[in-house]
Amino acid sequence: MKILIINGPNLNLLGKRDPEQYGNLTLKEINAQISEKFPMHEFTFIQSNHEGEIIDAIQDAESNGFSGIVINPGGYSHSSVAIRDALEIVKIPKIEVHLSNLTKREDYRQKNITATATNGYLSGFGEKGYFAAIYLLEEITLR
Repeated sequence: MKILIINGPNLNLLGKRDPEQYGNLTLKEINAQISEKFPMHEFTFIQSNHEGEIIDAIQDAESNGFSGIVINPGGYSHSSVAIRDALEIVKIPKIEVHLSNLTKREDYRQKNITATATNGYLSGFGEKGYFAAIYLLEEITLR
């Protein structure tokens, strides 16, 4: 299976950000663990601080042969109608992941715009959320 992993703004700073919320691993370390745990899949990892680049990657996912998307839109999950609309248009399975538990965070993080256009979302499991999302993509695409 070919899976696109998209990480949004500030996730390039993992390992430097608040470890209570985001853990101690860098994004590079998380990506390495994903590849190691799921060697049977082909992954493309994208991290961007720019909304348009994330939208382009989502829009191109189907034509680039991806079977599913795992996305951590970071702060855009609470504000980007444009990313939400791109996710809605793409018909392959999509799962949103958040490292921190959004239900225990600030009020402005309680509204999750982008997750409404995905098959579901995982929040609060750290890097293990990515692993669970890949497992769930496997299950969804096998149906």
